[in-house]
Amino acid sequence: MAASWRLGCEPRLLSYLLGFSGRRSVGLVREAARWSFGRAASWRWFHSTRRLQVDPIKILMPSLSPTMEEGNIVKWLKKEGEAVSAGDALCEIETDKAVVTLDASDDGILAKIVVEEGTKNIRLGSLIGLIVEEGEDWKHVEIPKDVGPPSPASKPSGPLPSPEPQISVPVKKEHTPGTLQLRLSPAARNILEKHALDASLGTATGPRGIFTKEDALKLVQLKQTGKITESRPTPAPVATPTAPSPPPAAAGPSYPRPMFPISTPGQPNAVGTFTEIPASNIRRVIAKRLTESKSTVPHAYATADCDVGAVLKARHDLVKDDIKVSVNDFIIKAAAVTLKQMPHVNVSWDGEGPKQLPFIDISVAVATDKGLITPIIKDAAAKGIREIADSVKVLSKKARDGKLLPEEYQGGSFSISNLGMFGIDEFTAVINPPQACILAVGRFRPVLKLTEDEEGNAKLQQHQLITVTMSSDSRVVDDELATRFLESFKANLENPIRLA
Repeated sequence: MAASWRLGCEPRLLSYLLGFSGRRSVGLVREAARWSFGRAASWRWFHSTRRLQVDPIKILMPSLSPTMEEGNIVKWLKKEGEAVSAGDALCEIETDKAVVTLDASDDGILAKIVVEEGTKNIRLGSLIGLIVEEGEDWKHVEIPKDVGPPSPASKPSGPLPSPEPQISVPVKKEHTPGTLQLRLSPAARNILEKHALDASLGTATGPRGIFTKEDALKLVQLKQTGKITESRPTPAPVATPTAPSPPPAAAGPSYPRPMFPISTPGQPNAVGTFTEIPASNIRRVIAKRLTESKSTVPHAYATADCDVGAVLKARHDLVKDDIKVSVNDFIIKAAAVTLKQMPHVNVSWDGEGPKQLPFIDISVAVATDKGLITPIIKDAAAKGIREIADSVKVLSKKARDGKLLPEEYQGGSFSISNLGMFGIDEFTAVINPPQACILAVGRFRPVLKLTEDEEGNAKLQQHQLITVTMSSDSRVVDDELATRFLESFKANLENPIRLA
């Protein structure tokens, strides 16, 4: 009874904690208490049992955009042992679009940071941290075995060395002068070992001189037809000559492309080397989506010249009233108004057919250090020029700072890409699926055109023209519809009063 009072509970409760049951439980508890439960020992046992029952809350790498497959930990905003509340910012994660803050979903203490900041290419669902409830022993929390940290390869410290063929060689691994070091793919290595063939008898056609599976199969075919008889030497004769003579240069295989070794960071590049440039998540997703767009979407192009003389005059009048707008703001408004007039262009392809969209949200391409991103001007047809200008400035700054929220760049019904500020006259842009159209805008330039005055007299007059090229998905916007859209867009842009 003395031991039970020390623990502050009844004998029945104490018997439950020890796992006894039945009529003998109270007696067994009392006997055990006489010799095993001192005051210090009992409290130590009680707290160690409590520590074993800690069930941490897992923080997993979330999906923060529809196209996100991996994420990078930019910075942890909380430290281990620091209390967190639901809604507190835990860390900054770089997605394929922007840097997004991950918020805590529960109250507790950040017990363990499993993935350090700066780690890249963390797969979705990977464990990045642990939270325990307040009052629990966070210092002794253990990482669950069912969810482990991402592989160490996700955080490379430098360029990896080129893999060497796994062939038995003598202990001395010095490279014989004049001998080419071949890099074999795993499949090619297995085929060569199975048929006892030497890769130097064939030609490597893979990228960077890699000997591929197809190259190995060609060698096997040549051996079966009797065109080659020499096989790969076996490692039986271990004796090495003291002064081996190099093979003649003509005996080496000819390569369709040279094998360039990777240069070493921090050292000057040697002749014939190149430097690996790590691609960010944004760059990889852009490359993937552009490739999918050009290979799966039938692009059609239509070009028109628009006179922006009236736009420049209207912009000059607004500047006098201290209202700063750009020509691109007028272009966004003109495109939105035209889409409202021609809803059949405001569509997307959902894989089975066209889908008319109930909103007019214009995606505006913004170039950043990490790649191109398209923040959205929502409900652009209902906004005024000044409101559009303010939205573009705010979203462009957030895009360059990597602070765009997912809802600020996901979606959109029509895209505009303007390279006029870079001095480009005209260009064509790649459609951003599932959207059906993108408008490529060049710079405005002075052009002399022959016109007639009110009396019918011909005269040369200077006009400010821009060239716009619309890329359209032919599955939903055919050439005739694209042509009519450009005609209406031109009429709206050349008469700014229609945009009011």
